[in-house]
Amino acid sequence: MEYSGDNKMVLKPIRISKKLDENGGEEEAILLSPPSQMFHEPNYNVCIVAIMGWKVPIEVDAIKAEIKHKMLKHPRFSSLQVMDESDGSREIRLVPTAVNIDDHVIVPQIAGINMDTDKFVEDYLSNLSTTTIDMSKPLWDLHILNVKTSDAEATSIFRFHHSLGDGVSLISLLLSLFRTSSDPTSLPTLPVSSSSKDKSNLSINNRENIWSLIWKYLVKLWLLIKLLFNTVVDILLLTATMLFLKDSQSPFTVAQGFKSNRHRFIYRTVSLNDIKFVKNATNATVNDFILGITQAALSRYIHRRYEVEGKRKFSLERMRCRATVLMNLRPALGVQAIAEMIEKNAIVIQGNCFSFSLIPLTIAELEDPLDYVRKAKTSMDRKKHSLESRCTFYSLHFFLKFFGLRGATTLSERILSRTTLIFSNVIGPLEEVSWSGHPLTFVAPTCYGHPTGLMVHACSYAEKLTFVIAAEEGTIPDPNQLGDDFVDSFMLIVEAALSNKIENQS
Repeated sequence: MEYSGDNKMVLKPIRISKKLDENGGEEEAILLSPPSQMFHEPNYNVCIVAIMGWKVPIEVDAIKAEIKHKMLKHPRFSSLQVMDESDGSREIRLVPTAVNIDDHVIVPQIAGINMDTDKFVEDYLSNLSTTTIDMSKPLWDLHILNVKTSDAEATSIFRFHHSLGDGVSLISLLLSLFRTSSDPTSLPTLPVSSSSKDKSNLSINNRENIWSLIWKYLVKLWLLIKLLFNTVVDILLLTATMLFLKDSQSPFTVAQGFKSNRHRFIYRTVSLNDIKFVKNATNATVNDFILGITQAALSRYIHRRYEVEGKRKFSLERMRCRATVLMNLRPALGVQAIAEMIEKNAIVIQGNCFSFSLIPLTIAELEDPLDYVRKAKTSMDRKKHSLESRCTFYSLHFFLKFFGLRGATTLSERILSRTTLIFSNVIGPLEEVSWSGHPLTFVAPTCYGHPTGLMVHACSYAEKLTFVIAAEEGTIPDPNQLGDDFVDSFMLIVEAALSNKIENQS
C-alpha cells in the first residue's frame, strides 16, 4: 500500500488484487487510509446522517434512478469493505461489487399511523441510531419517509459510515446530485472563503517607506511569537486533557461506564439573514455567532436543570465547559468540480481529512445576550492564531504509525470523552435546490456513535440555518427543550442587536 502522509491525507489507489468484471476489464481494490479505518474500531463506529426535508412527497423510483446514474459511479458507494489478512496487516480494502439499489433505499410502510408525525420521524431516527450498517453491502443507505410533518411534506435520511469519508466531502458529493430550483440545469453554489493577498509594491526610495517596512516586519514578528505561544499553550492543554483534565460535571456529562446505543436527533431552523445582521452589528463572523448561540443555549439549559434539581452548588461562571470543534483540512473541491469528476468516473472522496480543536465555552447568565457572541468571537480569534488543529492532525499520524489503529483511536476517544460536546459547522448551498424534481426545504447533517453525550451541528441552506442536536437519550432526557433553548437564545440575541441599533440611531 502507498499512503500519503502529508496534510491533505490523500489516499492513492493501489492495485493489490485483480479480478475481471463482466466486460472482461480489470477492477481495482482500494485500501482505506488509516484514519478511515479508525472508524471501524470498537467504541468509534461512527455514522454520518443527513436528514433532509422536502416540499413535495418523494417519488422513490426517480430517486433510485438518480442514485444509479450518478452516486454509484463512485467506488466508495459501490464497493464492499473487506478485511485483508493475507499479509497479517489486517487492513481494510474496498472491493467492487454489484449493488442492488433496493437493498439500500428503504421505504417503510407508514400508511395510517396513529401518532403525531413529528414524533414518528423523531422515533424513527432514534431507532436508526441503535443499528449499524450491514458490512455485507456498501456502507450507506437511504430511508424515505413519505409522511407530512410540521417541517416538510416528506423526510429522507441518508446514512453513511464515516469510513467512506469526512462530512464535508460526503455532503459536497450529495449536493452534486442536486440542481437549483430556479434553473434545473445549474448546479448549487457553495460560498467559498477566499483570502486575497494584498500585493502592493513596496518602495524604499524615501524614509517614510523604510519605516513602514520596518513596522511591517515588527508586526509579523509579533504575530509569529503570538502564534507560537498560543500553539504551545493549546498543545499543553490538549495533552492534559488526554491524561487527566476533564470538563466540570454538568447535565451533558456521560456517566462513567455508561453505554447507550440510542440518540435523539432534534433540529431547529432560524433565519440566516438575522444572523448576518447580528454578525455585522458585533463585527463578528457567522461562525462566531453560531458558537455564541450555542453558549447561550447551553447556559439556559444548565441553569434550568440545576435550579429544578437543586444541584446548583457552585457558580456557573466557574464551570469548565469545552467544545471539541471539528475542522476540515482538505481544500473544498466545490460542487461543480465534484459533478464533473463523477461524470468522468474519477475518484471524488479520498478518505477522511479533518482535525479538531478545543474551544472553551462561556457558561454563565449574562445580562447582555450579545456578550455571548462577543466572547465567542474572542475565543475564535485566538484559535485563528494557533496551530492546534494541525498539531493534532500530525499527532494522530504519529500514533497511527507507532501505536496502530487502537492507539490513535484511544487518543481521540480520551480527548472527546473529556469535553462537554462536539461541534461542527457545514456550509450548504446559497440558493434553493431540488433533487430529481423534489425541492428541498432543509438539510440537517449529524452523527452518532461518538463517545460524547452531545453533538451540535449547524448547516446553512439558502436563507436559513439549521441547528442539529444529537443527544444521548440516557444523558439528556429532554433534547427538545434544549432545541427550544437554541431558538430562544437566538431570538434574545437578535432582539438585543435590534435594540442597540435603535438606541444608536436615536
